[in-house]
Amino acid sequence: MSAPPAADPAQTFDLRAAMLLVVANMIGTGVFTTLGLQAEGVQDGAALLLLWLLGGLVAACGALVYAELASALPRSGGEYVYLSRSFGPAVGLIAGWISTTVGFAAPVALAAMAFAQYAATVVSAPPTPTAALAVVLIAGLHAFDVGLGRRFQVVMTLLKVAAILLFCAAGLLLPAAPGSLSPLPNADTPGAVFSPAFALSLVYVSYAYSGWNAATYVTAEVRRAQRLVPRALLLGTALVTGLYLLLNWVFLRSVPVEALAGTVEVGALSAHWLFGEAGGRLISVMLALLLLSTISAMLLAGPRVFEAMAEDRPALGVFGARNRRGAPTRAVLVSLALALGLILTGTFGAVLAFAGFTLMLSSLLTVVGAMRLRRVEPELPRPFRIPWYPWPPLVYLCLTMATLLVVTWSNPLPVVVGLCALGACWWWLRRRTGPNTGPAADRRRTRPP
Repeated sequence: MSAPPAADPAQTFDLRAAMLLVVANMIGTGVFTTLGLQAEGVQDGAALLLLWLLGGLVAACGALVYAELASALPRSGGEYVYLSRSFGPAVGLIAGWISTTVGFAAPVALAAMAFAQYAATVVSAPPTPTAALAVVLIAGLHAFDVGLGRRFQVVMTLLKVAAILLFCAAGLLLPAAPGSLSPLPNADTPGAVFSPAFALSLVYVSYAYSGWNAATYVTAEVRRAQRLVPRALLLGTALVTGLYLLLNWVFLRSVPVEALAGTVEVGALSAHWLFGEAGGRLISVMLALLLLSTISAMLLAGPRVFEAMAEDRPALGVFGARNRRGAPTRAVLVSLALALGLILTGTFGAVLAFAGFTLMLSSLLTVVGAMRLRRVEPELPRPFRIPWYPWPPLVYLCLTMATLLVVTWSNPLPVVVGLCALGACWWWLRRRTGPNTGPAADRRRTRPP
């Protein structure tokens, strides 16, 4: 018996919901934990803030490229859809599995475990059951009703942004700590900017900015997607860049440089210096709230990749069906099972160490694919076109390649093993799918805006 066809998803996302999905995917624990590692090698406030501005610039360049792809190929699924069209079904399918597992399931597990740790500082509860319960409850919302899941996502992200703004306002109104770094440039700033430590710190910043492409995973569910998805990507990235600059300014002025350098828990340290003993509890509640939004955003976006794969692959077709309330129940349950497996077995660290770099590799290939589509399919309708082309994709490619080289140099074994595994998967899938340009669904003409 053949699997039931996937239902056409209702377009329930407006610009605000799509933009906040980008914000929720981007803002995780990275911005609260990496400044101390950067300050260990770069002890200049202006140079450190420039790092975060450059990270926002790179993310904006990537968002411009994905905005063009989303307007030209208005399907949900992100890299799976784009790489299937530009490089063929084998590459797209590999990117889809990477997104489903490493891109979403593993980060959900990590965020859930981190949530359990922060929640334990407020209420006494065992971490593993707490993490599993949080994932099950949030997945239940997204599996039951698409509208309910979307509203929960919007509310939690608005609370996250409000909490960050309140924290920044309090931090900027209180006096700076003695011995803290000034954000103003000085004679030592150029030397700090052109130092090897500055280049290495870009790796940490790039991790903190990941998630700027989140709206492309739900493109088919966004109203007037060919116009609004590009706006959501760019506005969400701009908002997060502003929040990141504010947060790091507060961190720099609230903590002496001696205490800041080498510290991982920068957010908690800053709260302690600003608010005393109550600061630790405050930052724990704030981070727990932040992580609930992150878990929700990934459980919302991740199943759409698997659903898009199910639309094109008869063997997976059963997972593409939606319930009467428009939710991709079966795809959400697959994501839930993957995340719970990683939480209960504690293997998500090994998964990230093995294949974490492939997320950057997927986005890099997607940008290359966008440039290739410009050449081989110039007639493809593109309601949004990359401004100042080809500079944004070239900037993104150069800085992403530099980041990949740093990752390879610092830890080559997972990179070599991962590349070998990807090569073997590509060869096997290439033999099964053939050299055609992509799944039949990817070659459909685009919908009108």
